[in-house]
Amino acid sequence: MAPSFGAPLVNPQDILHHLDRATLWPQRPPGATFDDVPAAYQVALAVRALRVARGEKPVGYKIGFTNRTIWSRYAVFAPIWGTVYDSTLARDGGAVPLRGLCQPRLEPEVAFGIAHPPPTQPTLEQLFACIEWLAPSFEIVHSHQADWKFSAAETVADGALHGRLWVGQRLPLHTVSASGIALDARLSNIQVQLRRGDTVVDEGDGARVLDGPLHALHHFVLEMQRCPGAPQLQAGDVVTTGTWTDAWPVHAGERWRAEFGAPLPALDIGFS
Repeated sequence: MAPSFGAPLVNPQDILHHLDRATLWPQRPPGATFDDVPAAYQVALAVRALRVARGEKPVGYKIGFTNRTIWSRYAVFAPIWGTVYDSTLARDGGAVPLRGLCQPRLEPEVAFGIAHPPPTQPTLEQLFACIEWLAPSFEIVHSHQADWKFSAAETVADGALHGRLWVGQRLPLHTVSASGIALDARLSNIQVQLRRGDTVVDEGDGARVLDGPLHALHHFVLEMQRCPGAPQLQAGDVVTTGTWTDAWPVHAGERWRAEFGAPLPALDIGFS
Protein backbone atom coordinates (compact mmCIF):
# COMPACT_ATOMS: atom_id res chain seq x y z
CA MET A 1 0.00 0.00 0.00
CA ALA A 2 1.31 3.44 -0.90
CA PRO A 3 2.13 5.69 2.05
CA SER A 4 -0.36 8.41 2.81
CA PHE A 5 0.50 11.85 4.03
CA GLY A 6 -0.73 13.18 7.31
CA ALA A 7 -3.04 16.18 6.97
CA PRO A 8 -2.70 18.38 5.03
CA LEU A 9 -0.41 16.16 2.96
CA VAL A 10 -3.00 13.97 1.38
CA ASN A 11 -3.17 10.32 0.33
CA PRO A 12 -3.43 9.22 -3.34
CA GLN A 13 -7.24 9.25 -3.39
CA ASP A 14 -7.26 12.73 -1.85
CA ILE A 15 -4.72 13.94 -4.40
CA LEU A 16 -6.99 12.70 -7.19
CA HIS A 17 -9.98 14.42 -5.55
CA HIS A 18 -8.21 17.80 -5.55
CA LEU A 19 -6.92 17.21 -9.08
CA ASP A 20 -10.40 16.49 -10.44
CA ARG A 21 -11.90 19.52 -8.72
CA ALA A 22 -8.99 21.93 -9.27
CA THR A 23 -8.94 22.77 -5.57
CA LEU A 24 -6.02 23.57 -3.29
CA TRP A 25 -4.66 21.05 -0.83
CA PRO A 26 -5.40 21.85 2.83
CA GLN A 27 -3.10 24.47 4.28
CA ARG A 28 -0.03 23.03 5.95
CA PRO A 29 -0.07 23.51 9.75
CA PRO A 30 2.84 25.40 11.32
CA GLY A 31 5.98 23.28 11.37
CA ALA A 32 4.56 20.53 9.16
CA THR A 33 6.61 19.54 6.15
CA PHE A 34 6.98 16.59 3.80
CA ASP A 35 10.48 16.12 2.37
CA ASP A 36 10.61 12.40 1.57
CA VAL A 37 11.04 12.43 -2.21
CA PRO A 38 11.32 8.63 -2.65
CA ALA A 39 8.06 8.17 -0.70
CA ALA A 40 6.46 10.89 -2.81
CA TYR A 41 7.25 8.98 -6.00
CA GLN A 42 5.46 5.94 -4.57
CA VAL A 43 2.43 8.13 -3.87
CA ALA A 44 2.62 9.54 -7.42
CA LEU A 45 2.76 6.01 -8.84
CA ALA A 46 -0.29 5.11 -6.75
CA VAL A 47 -2.14 8.11 -8.22
CA ARG A 48 -1.06 6.97 -11.68
CA ALA A 49 -2.55 3.52 -10.97
CA LEU A 50 -5.84 5.13 -9.92
CA ARG A 51 -5.95 7.18 -13.11
CA VAL A 52 -5.18 4.16 -15.29
CA ALA A 53 -7.87 2.15 -13.48
CA ARG A 54 -10.49 4.72 -14.41
CA GLY A 55 -9.49 4.72 -18.08
CA GLU A 56 -6.73 7.31 -18.52
CA LYS A 57 -3.80 6.17 -20.67
CA PRO A 58 -0.19 7.21 -19.96
CA VAL A 59 1.39 8.61 -23.15
CA GLY A 60 4.68 9.94 -21.81
CA TYR A 61 6.36 12.01 -19.14
CA LYS A 62 7.26 15.52 -18.09
CA ILE A 63 10.54 16.49 -16.47
CA GLY A 64 10.36 19.47 -14.16
CA PHE A 65 12.86 21.75 -12.46
CA THR A 66 15.64 21.08 -14.95
CA ASN A 67 16.13 24.86 -15.23
CA ARG A 68 18.71 25.67 -12.57
CA THR A 69 18.07 29.42 -12.82
CA ILE A 70 14.67 29.02 -11.11
CA TRP A 71 15.63 26.57 -8.37
CA SER A 72 16.08 29.20 -5.66
CA ARG A 73 12.82 30.91 -6.64
CA TYR A 74 10.78 27.81 -5.93
CA ALA A 75 13.09 26.22 -3.31
CA VAL A 76 13.30 23.01 -5.36
CA PHE A 77 16.91 22.13 -6.14
CA ALA A 78 16.77 19.01 -8.31
CA PRO A 79 14.73 17.77 -11.28
CA ILE A 80 11.51 15.80 -10.82
CA TRP A 81 9.33 13.81 -13.20
CA GLY A 82 5.70 12.79 -13.66
CA THR A 83 3.28 11.17 -16.08
CA VAL A 84 1.55 12.70 -19.12
CA TYR A 85 -1.83 11.15 -20.02
CA ASP A 86 -4.02 11.02 -23.11
CA SER A 87 -6.37 13.24 -21.09
CA THR A 88 -3.67 15.90 -20.55
CA LEU A 89 -2.04 15.87 -23.98
CA ALA A 90 -3.63 18.91 -25.63
CA ARG A 91 -4.75 18.62 -29.25
CA ASP A 92 -4.36 21.11 -32.09
CA GLY A 93 -7.42 22.87 -33.43
CA GLY A 94 -8.40 25.45 -30.82
CA ALA A 95 -7.64 27.18 -27.55
CA VAL A 96 -6.57 25.06 -24.61
CA PRO A 97 -9.22 25.19 -21.86
CA LEU A 98 -7.92 26.17 -18.43
CA ARG A 99 -10.94 24.72 -16.69
CA GLY A 100 -9.80 21.95 -14.40
CA LEU A 101 -6.36 23.48 -13.78
CA CYS A 102 -5.24 25.04 -10.50
CA GLN A 103 -3.13 28.23 -10.67
CA PRO A 104 -1.91 27.42 -14.22
CA ARG A 105 1.40 28.65 -15.62
CA LEU A 106 3.08 28.29 -19.00
CA GLU A 107 6.51 26.90 -19.88
CA PRO A 108 8.27 26.77 -23.30
CA GLU A 109 10.17 23.51 -23.70
CA VAL A 110 11.49 20.90 -26.11
CA ALA A 111 9.80 17.51 -26.29
CA PHE A 112 11.19 14.24 -27.63
CA GLY A 113 9.36 11.30 -29.18
CA ILE A 114 10.75 7.90 -28.24
CA ALA A 115 11.35 5.33 -30.99
CA HIS A 116 12.26 2.40 -28.74
CA PRO A 117 13.16 1.80 -25.08
CA PRO A 118 16.68 2.84 -24.05
CA PRO A 119 19.04 0.30 -22.49
CA THR A 120 19.87 0.28 -18.80
CA GLN A 121 22.07 3.25 -17.89
CA PRO A 122 22.41 4.47 -21.49
CA THR A 123 25.14 6.77 -22.66
CA LEU A 124 24.12 10.02 -24.31
CA GLU A 125 24.72 8.49 -27.74
CA GLN A 126 22.73 5.37 -26.91
CA LEU A 127 19.87 7.58 -25.78
CA PHE A 128 20.11 9.67 -28.96
CA ALA A 129 19.64 6.45 -30.96
CA CYS A 130 16.34 5.84 -29.15
CA ILE A 131 14.74 9.15 -30.21
CA GLU A 132 12.48 9.50 -33.25
CA TRP A 133 11.65 13.21 -33.27
CA LEU A 134 11.83 16.47 -31.34
CA ALA A 135 9.44 19.41 -31.20
CA PRO A 136 8.85 22.74 -29.51
CA SER A 137 6.28 22.36 -26.78
CA PHE A 138 4.35 24.22 -24.12
CA GLU A 139 3.71 22.62 -20.79
CA ILE A 140 0.90 24.11 -18.76
CA VAL A 141 1.87 23.41 -15.17
CA HIS A 142 -0.31 23.89 -12.13
CA SER A 143 0.00 23.57 -8.37
CA HIS A 144 -2.47 22.56 -5.70
CA GLN A 145 -0.38 24.30 -3.04
CA ALA A 146 -1.36 27.91 -2.34
CA ASP A 147 0.81 30.59 -3.96
CA TRP A 148 3.09 27.95 -5.50
CA LYS A 149 4.76 27.30 -2.14
CA PHE A 150 5.79 23.67 -1.76
CA SER A 151 8.53 21.20 -0.95
CA ALA A 152 10.19 19.08 -3.61
CA ALA A 153 8.36 16.00 -2.33
CA GLU A 154 5.02 17.78 -2.58
CA THR A 155 5.66 18.65 -6.21
CA VAL A 156 6.38 14.99 -6.96
CA ALA A 157 3.20 13.82 -5.23
CA ASP A 158 1.29 16.53 -7.08
CA GLY A 159 1.99 14.85 -10.41
CA ALA A 160 5.21 16.83 -10.90
CA LEU A 161 2.89 19.83 -11.39
CA HIS A 162 1.79 18.55 -14.81
CA GLY A 163 -1.44 20.01 -16.14
CA ARG A 164 -1.42 19.92 -19.95
CA LEU A 165 1.14 19.39 -22.72
CA TRP A 166 0.91 21.12 -26.12
CA VAL A 167 3.35 19.71 -28.69
CA GLY A 168 4.24 21.64 -31.84
CA GLN A 169 5.66 20.58 -35.20
CA ARG A 170 7.60 17.34 -34.91
CA LEU A 171 10.99 17.36 -36.60
CA PRO A 172 12.54 13.98 -37.52
CA LEU A 173 15.69 13.69 -35.46
CA HIS A 174 17.93 12.88 -38.43
CA THR A 175 17.02 16.22 -40.05
CA VAL A 176 18.36 18.12 -37.05
CA SER A 177 21.56 16.30 -35.99
CA ALA A 178 23.51 13.16 -36.80
CA SER A 179 24.76 12.40 -33.28
CA GLY A 180 24.02 13.03 -29.64
CA ILE A 181 27.05 15.30 -29.30
CA ALA A 182 25.91 17.41 -32.24
CA LEU A 183 22.30 17.57 -31.01
CA ASP A 184 23.39 18.51 -27.51
CA ALA A 185 25.56 21.36 -28.80
CA ARG A 186 22.89 22.62 -31.17
CA LEU A 187 19.98 22.64 -28.71
CA SER A 188 21.98 24.13 -25.86
CA ASN A 189 22.78 27.20 -28.00
CA ILE A 190 19.22 27.88 -29.20
CA GLN A 191 17.47 30.94 -27.77
CA VAL A 192 13.76 31.36 -27.06
CA GLN A 193 11.68 34.49 -26.63
CA LEU A 194 8.34 34.09 -24.83
CA ARG A 195 5.57 36.53 -25.76
CA ARG A 196 2.12 37.25 -24.36
CA GLY A 197 0.39 38.91 -27.28
CA ASP A 198 2.92 41.45 -28.54
CA THR A 199 4.73 41.76 -25.21
CA VAL A 200 8.03 39.99 -24.58
CA VAL A 201 7.64 38.38 -21.17
CA ASP A 202 10.82 36.31 -20.81
CA GLU A 203 13.82 34.91 -22.66
CA GLY A 204 15.95 31.83 -22.20
CA ASP A 205 18.04 29.18 -23.92
CA GLY A 206 18.44 25.45 -24.12
CA ALA A 207 21.52 25.35 -21.91
CA ARG A 208 19.39 26.25 -18.90
CA VAL A 209 17.84 22.77 -18.71
CA LEU A 210 20.72 20.77 -17.21
CA ASP A 211 23.02 22.12 -19.97
CA GLY A 212 20.65 21.00 -22.74
CA PRO A 213 17.40 19.06 -23.37
CA LEU A 214 19.24 15.85 -24.27
CA HIS A 215 21.05 15.99 -20.92
CA ALA A 216 17.70 16.54 -19.20
CA LEU A 217 16.28 13.46 -20.93
CA HIS A 218 19.36 11.45 -19.98
CA HIS A 219 19.05 12.48 -16.32
CA PHE A 220 15.38 11.51 -16.33
CA VAL A 221 15.98 8.08 -17.83
CA LEU A 222 18.64 7.25 -15.23
CA GLU A 223 16.43 8.49 -12.37
CA MET A 224 13.37 6.58 -13.57
CA GLN A 225 15.38 3.39 -13.96
CA ARG A 226 16.42 3.73 -10.31
CA CYS A 227 12.89 4.39 -9.01
CA PRO A 228 11.25 1.28 -7.50
CA GLY A 229 8.06 0.35 -9.35
CA ALA A 230 8.44 3.01 -12.03
CA PRO A 231 7.54 2.10 -15.63
CA GLN A 232 10.22 2.40 -18.27
CA LEU A 233 10.20 4.42 -21.48
CA GLN A 234 8.35 2.78 -24.36
CA ALA A 235 8.12 3.34 -28.10
CA GLY A 236 5.67 6.16 -28.76
CA ASP A 237 6.19 7.94 -25.44
CA VAL A 238 6.48 11.74 -25.46
CA VAL A 239 8.87 13.38 -22.99
CA THR A 240 9.02 17.13 -22.43
CA THR A 241 12.29 18.22 -20.86
CA GLY A 242 11.74 21.36 -18.81
CA THR A 243 11.18 25.07 -19.21
CA TRP A 244 13.71 27.41 -20.81
CA THR A 245 12.23 30.40 -18.94
CA ASP A 246 10.38 30.92 -15.69
CA ALA A 247 6.82 29.56 -15.48
CA TRP A 248 4.32 32.36 -16.21
CA PRO A 249 0.69 32.65 -15.04
CA VAL A 250 -1.88 32.34 -17.84
CA HIS A 251 -5.54 33.30 -18.14
CA ALA A 252 -8.45 32.59 -20.44
CA GLY A 253 -8.48 34.81 -23.54
CA GLU A 254 -4.71 35.19 -23.75
CA ARG A 255 -2.51 34.18 -26.67
CA TRP A 256 1.13 33.28 -26.17
CA ARG A 257 3.99 32.57 -28.57
CA ALA A 258 7.44 31.01 -28.12
CA GLU A 259 9.90 32.11 -30.80
CA PHE A 260 12.69 29.55 -30.84
CA GLY A 261 15.88 29.81 -32.86
CA ALA A 262 16.41 27.54 -35.88
CA PRO A 263 15.75 24.74 -36.49
CA LEU A 264 12.86 24.82 -34.01
CA PRO A 265 9.73 26.51 -35.37
CA ALA A 266 7.78 29.07 -33.36
CA LEU A 267 4.87 27.78 -31.31
CA ASP A 268 1.58 29.54 -30.57
CA ILE A 269 -1.07 28.77 -27.99
CA GLY A 270 -4.34 30.31 -26.85
CA PHE A 271 -6.42 29.74 -23.73
CA SER A 272 -10.12 29.60 -23.06
